[in-house]
Amino acid sequence: MKVPTSAAGERLDRFLATQLGSRGAAERAVEAGALVDGIARPKSFRLEGGEEIELPVAVPAPAVAPPAEPAIVWEDEHLLVIDKPAGLVVHPGAGHASGTLVDALAGKIAGGEPGRPGIVHRLDRDTSGLMVVARSQEAHELLTELVREHALERTYTALVKGRPQSRTGRIEAPIGRDRGDATRISLDSESAREAITHFEVERLWPEHALLRVTLETGRMHQIRVHLAAVDLPVVGDSTYGVAEPALGRQFLHASELAFPHPVSGERIETRSELPPDLAAFLNALA
Repeated sequence: MKVPTSAAGERLDRFLATQLGSRGAAERAVEAGALVDGIARPKSFRLEGGEEIELPVAVPAPAVAPPAEPAIVWEDEHLLVIDKPAGLVVHPGAGHASGTLVDALAGKIAGGEPGRPGIVHRLDRDTSGLMVVARSQEAHELLTELVREHALERTYTALVKGRPQSRTGRIEAPIGRDRGDATRISLDSESAREAITHFEVERLWPEHALLRVTLETGRMHQIRVHLAAVDLPVVGDSTYGVAEPALGRQFLHASELAFPHPVSGERIETRSELPPDLAAFLNALA
C-alpha cells in the first residue's frame, strides 16, 4: 500500500491501525516484518508520505465490512460532529475488534492513539447522539485541550424511574472502578475522580421523569452512575438502572453539543432529536 501525503509525520503503527482496523492488527503486522520501502521499521517510525508499505501475508484484512457511516451533523476540514446510533461501539477494544464507529469513519478521521483515530470523547455503546471527532493530528490535540478545559458543552436527555425532589439538581460525587467489580463504575472506588452532573426536569409522569442532563466532567458511565446514586436510575439500563425489555437499551441520548471551534474560535452548536425507539417509548408513557 502507498502512504498518502496526508499521513506525513504519522507513526507507522498508527497509520497501519487505520488501514487494518485495529491497533492489535497493526502491531502484529509490524512484529511480523512489515516493510517500508523494503526496510523493516519499528512501530514508532515516522512516515514522510509517499512510501510503499509491504505487509506480511499472515496479516489478514478486517474480517467484517464496516458499519454504515453515521449521520454527519456538522463538518469542515478539521472536525466532524456525528450522530452516533445506539448499538455502535466507538473504537476497537476487548470484544470489539471491528465494526466500530472508527471503522465506519475510516479515512475521514485522524490523530490520537493507534486504533482510535480522531476520538477525543466517547459515548457508551447503547447511548445514542452527538460526538465530535478530529480529522487531523492538530485538530485532535486542540479538541483534546477543549475536553481538558471542560469547554465541550454536552447535554443529554434521560428518562429515569422515579420523581426528583426538585426541578433542578446538582450531583457532586467522585466515581471510579468499583472496589469489588472492575467492570462497573461506582462511588465505592479506590481510584475515584471528581465528577459533577447537573439535571433539570423537563416532564413528569406518575413514576418517571424526563431529565435534561449536563456534565461538568466526563467520566465513564457518569450520568448512569450518578442518577442511580440519587434513586433516579436510567430506564433500560440493566447495569445501573432499571431493565426495560420493551426498550432494549438505556434511555440516554446526547441531544446537544456546543463548543468553540478549536481553530477558528467560532461557536459550534448542534442538536439531535430523540431517535425513533426512544421517542416511541416516551409516547407510550403518555
